[in-house]
Amino acid sequence: MSETYDPPKTPLDVLHEDAHLIVVNKPSGLLSVPGRGEHLADCLLTRVQAAFPQALLVHRLDRDTSGVMVFAQTPHAQRNLSMQFEQRQTRKTYIARVWGMVESKTGTVDLPLIVDWPNRPLQMVCHDTGKPAVTDWRVVKHEGNTTRIRLFPKTGRSHQLRVHMLALGHPILGDPFYAKGEARAFPRLMLHSEELRLKSPDSGTSMKFRAKAGF
Repeated sequence: MSETYDPPKTPLDVLHEDAHLIVVNKPSGLLSVPGRGEHLADCLLTRVQAAFPQALLVHRLDRDTSGVMVFAQTPHAQRNLSMQFEQRQTRKTYIARVWGMVESKTGTVDLPLIVDWPNRPLQMVCHDTGKPAVTDWRVVKHEGNTTRIRLFPKTGRSHQLRVHMLALGHPILGDPFYAKGEARAFPRLMLHSEELRLKSPDSGTSMKFRAKAGF
């Protein structure tokens, strides 16, 4: 994380609210949960709880990633939704812009990941001790010397999408951890949680939430 934390002051963008859950569009640059120290207290969780005091955390997005995030309204909903994430019953779609021209139309990255201890929080590929990590991807279009790509993570490892794209030779634009040179020189991490599908904690019916990327 960079030395200074200057989260955006944008108002809360609520995509959906009912008796069981709240769905918001998280801005890039805002922590999902408080960090260590008073200067890292501002986060999406506290902003959501200012508007919905009973809101409970279910999952997280990286500070620099934007997009769809769900919070529970009750302890029952929190347990139910958390279980859906743990058991990979949710379906997540991300949109990203990556460096270079991705030649194939679709593909899958199946590379196990583990924390790079001397350089944490960075993650790295490790075939010996890494945990399984799988990402499907599909090219949307080429934009100059960059590619807009849709990502479908099958697992939820830390920094999975960033490291998998780096492993393909196409780091995500604006990534402060893994991109270098021109690929890094963008105003934000070009990674956005575009769509989340889950089941209602109450009725079990399928629900779908979307938020358009701001890049």
